[in-house]
Amino acid sequence: MEDAGRAVADAVSGSAGGGRILLLAGGGANGGDAFVAARHLMVRGMEAAVLARPSTHPLTVLNRRRWRAVGGAVAALGPATLCRELRGAAVVVDGLLGTGFTPPLRPALAELTGMVNAWRHAAGQVVSIDVPSGVHATDAHVPDGAMQADATVTFMGIKPALLFGPAAALAGEVTVAPLSVVPAWIEQEALAVWPTDAQVAALLPRRHADAHKGTAGRVWIVGGHPGTTGAPALAGVGALRAGAGLVTVHSTADVPLITAELMVRRHAAWTPALTRLRDAPRPDAVAVGMGLGPEAVAVTRELLSWEIPAVVDADALQPDLAGAGHDRVIWTPHPGEAARLLGCATTEITADPLGIARALHDRLGGVVVLKGGPSVVAHAGGLSVARGGHPGMASAGMGDTLSGVLVALLGQGMTAPDAAVAGVRLHARAGERAGAAHGYGLIASDVAQELGGAWMDVIRSGPAGPWYGR
Repeated sequence: MEDAGRAVADAVSGSAGGGRILLLAGGGANGGDAFVAARHLMVRGMEAAVLARPSTHPLTVLNRRRWRAVGGAVAALGPATLCRELRGAAVVVDGLLGTGFTPPLRPALAELTGMVNAWRHAAGQVVSIDVPSGVHATDAHVPDGAMQADATVTFMGIKPALLFGPAAALAGEVTVAPLSVVPAWIEQEALAVWPTDAQVAALLPRRHADAHKGTAGRVWIVGGHPGTTGAPALAGVGALRAGAGLVTVHSTADVPLITAELMVRRHAAWTPALTRLRDAPRPDAVAVGMGLGPEAVAVTRELLSWEIPAVVDADALQPDLAGAGHDRVIWTPHPGEAARLLGCATTEITADPLGIARALHDRLGGVVVLKGGPSVVAHAGGLSVARGGHPGMASAGMGDTLSGVLVALLGQGMTAPDAAVAGVRLHARAGERAGAAHGYGLIASDVAQELGGAWMDVIRSGPAGPWYGR
């Protein structure tokens, strides 16, 4: 709690600009953090005032006494005192509710959070401790009356609510503060890992000076149907930009040659084509499903029976294929496709991305990339959450490009879990670069063009970072 309160004081010191800081302390451990933060702010010569609910947690009781011991005053937190103290405050520190909260928000607290939200909209800044009050730490939904923060200081690892769905929008800028606890405690509580770019860089293949296109990975893109021929073409470009040496698109439609480096093979029908291809030299990896159409299940089942590294996407993400995969398959559903695979509503997918990714892995095996903002990777070793991305990536073709990235990494010899973890980060970083260049309204081709720069950004990255946890 001492570490946590000090970290909150550090964050607030940089944003208060010398103005008065109003700290709201709940009765639980979150309120104890607020009392510690108030004491550190006072020691630094800053003006801090505390409004508190009755303290119930023993450490909160202790730190309330310590705050008083250094001359700090405590007033009871209620609508009247809050209204009075908000006048002239520069920053409000939200220490009302933490990770132990379960919705719904009680009316008395909802009245207080509503007052702070109105004040923030008009005049000030809010810094929340661990999670914004009224947000459930593991739920992406936003309960009525939840606090809107400009910044959130969270501890040990990021909570799911700070990353996913509407709840993440309430957190503002998130800072992860380490606490003085043994690493095993953090790992025991962690729901997933949140790899840094340095950790992703350690996974990426290194190309030797004597490399040639035959050693850089031969991949196939199997997809395309009249009206959806752009999907396999975009996957092919993604594969080339992620380093595949040879990329061939197989389709029964006329796939546009959007870059001269792609090779395209048109087939009259899938059944005779697969018979011929079964006996031909096989690729190092295959991606299947992008725009493939009504024959997707039969085509994918055949390709999976070859037991080569594979990416299964789009039309090939069908419940009929559960059990047909193997350890070297990466399944890449977006929320709508995940709902189809699990037979549930899309809202259930977005409410609990970590739990859904785990459920998809249990059903499909291999590796699952549940696409979203951010994407979640589920494999036999656990869960991983990707960093970064850009809201402009919410447009057609982005998933096709990602499938190309993933199959390129598989073709270069990466394991399916490593390829998935690295691929989603490269794709997200390319989206960030494209967003910086173009602003809103990105298209998949913009992101593909930035993959080389994204690769170099990741390689040049800094030291490893924290676990992602509760």
